[in-house]
Amino acid sequence: MTPQIYAACAESVHVITHEGRVLRGGRASLFVLGKLGWGWLTWIGFLPPFVWLVELGYRIVAGNRHAIGRFFGSGGTAVCGRR
Repeated sequence: MTPQIYAACAESVHVITHEGRVLRGGRASLFVLGKLGWGWLTWIGFLPPFVWLVELGYRIVAGNRHAIGRFFGSGGTAVCGRR
């Protein structure tokens, strides 16, 4: 893992594929969902304009992860990885 990727991981989830491609944010989430068996839904999610909506949704959730964590009872700590 490069120092740049390590620093960027504090802001969004990252996936490094077997081919060495780095995916981040919404695209990384779609990749993981595809590996978990969501198949055709993730394939559609990678197509424009859906991928832009996925990225927007990811940014909204990531930007409000503390509030979302408090809403679901974790106090925001488990959501953002800080204790």
